Amino acid sequence: MNITFDDNLITGNKTIDAQHQELIDRIQQFVTACESGDTKVKAIKMLDYLDEYTNFHFQEEEELQKSVNYPELANHHAKHEEFKKSIQELYDFLNENEGPNEQFIQQVKRNVVDWLFQHIKTFDRSVAEYIHLTDNVERL
Repeated sequence: MNITFDDNLITGNKTIDAQHQELIDRIQQFVTACESGDTKVKAIKMLDYLDEYTNFHFQEEEELQKSVNYPELANHHAKHEEFKKSIQELYDFLNENEGPNEQFIQQVKRNVVDWLFQHIKTFDRSVAEYIHLTDNVERL
C-alpha cells in the first residue's frame, strides 16, 4: 500500500502541512513494516513511533486552534480522540495476535489511512481556512 502526501492534502497552513507530511511518512513506514511480515515486536515499535508523533501533532493542532479561538475546537478534539482509540485498537490487535496480518493491514487502511486523509481534507482544512480568514479580515 502506497501512502503519500499530495496536493489534495494541503491545507494551506505550512505548520500543519509539514506535520501531516511527517505523520503520513510515519504511517507509510509502519505499513511497509507490517506488509513485509516484520515481527510483532517490530510492528509494536513502529506503532509506538506513529503513536508518539500522532499525539505530538494533535496537541500542536489543538494549541493552534486555541490560540485563534477556533469555534469548532471541541468537535475537532473529539475527532482526535476517535483516532487515538483506533490506534489503541491496533495495539490490542497486535497484543492478541502473533503479529500483523492481512486483516490488521486492512484495519490500518480503514481506521488510520482513510480516516486521516478524510480528516485532513475536511476538519484540518477548515481550521486552516478559519486561520486564513481571521488573518485577512480586511478581505471579507
